[in-house]
Amino acid sequence: MDKDREYKIIKDQCTNESEEPIIFGEGKLYAKIILVGEAPGAKEIEIGRPFVGQAGKNLDAFLEVVDIERKDLYITNVVKIRPYRVNEKTGRKVNRPPSIIEIEKFSKYLFKEIEIIGPDLIVTLGNVPLKTLMKMPNATIGKHHGEIQISDGRTIFPLYHPAAVIYNRSLKETYLEDLLKLKEYIKGNIKFN
Repeated sequence: MDKDREYKIIKDQCTNESEEPIIFGEGKLYAKIILVGEAPGAKEIEIGRPFVGQAGKNLDAFLEVVDIERKDLYITNVVKIRPYRVNEKTGRKVNRPPSIIEIEKFSKYLFKEIEIIGPDLIVTLGNVPLKTLMKMPNATIGKHHGEIQISDGRTIFPLYHPAAVIYNRSLKETYLEDLLKLKEYIKGNIKFN
C-alpha cells in the first residue's frame, strides 16, 4: 500500500473515533524530520492546522534559527484533539494538559504517522511527546533536552516547547543553545532533497 493511501486510512480512522474536532499532522509524507508537540489549542481547532497562531509564531522563530522550512517537515501532536476544561466563571474553554487516557488513545496514531513517514529525526517539543516516544513515563525535558536519544531505533531530539520560553524567560538561553545543537546535528546528518 502506498504512503498516501495508508496515511488517509489512519487519518480517517482517527477522525471517526473522536467526537471532538481532530487536528491531524500536516506536511511532507516523505519528510526527513518530524516535529511532535503535545496537543492542539484553540487557534489550531479554529484554523484546522497544527502549530498556528502564537504557537505558529514560536515555531517560525524556531525554524529560522535551525534554518529549515516548514514545507520540509511533517508537524503533528501526540493528542489530536484540544484538551480543555470549562472555566466556571467565564464559561469559556481553557487549555489543560492531556490526560493519560487521551495520550494513550491518540499515541497509536502518532506511532502510525511515524511508521508511514519514516523520518531520520523526530524533534519532540515538551514533556508529553518526549515521554510518549521514549516510552518512559518519568522522563523529563529538563533532564533530556538538547541531547540525542534513541528509542525503538528512532533518533529523537528533545526540546523544550517553544511556548515554555514565554512562560519561563530563564529558559531562553538554554533553548537557543539547544536549537543551535539541533541545527548542527541536522547539517551533519540530514540531507534534504
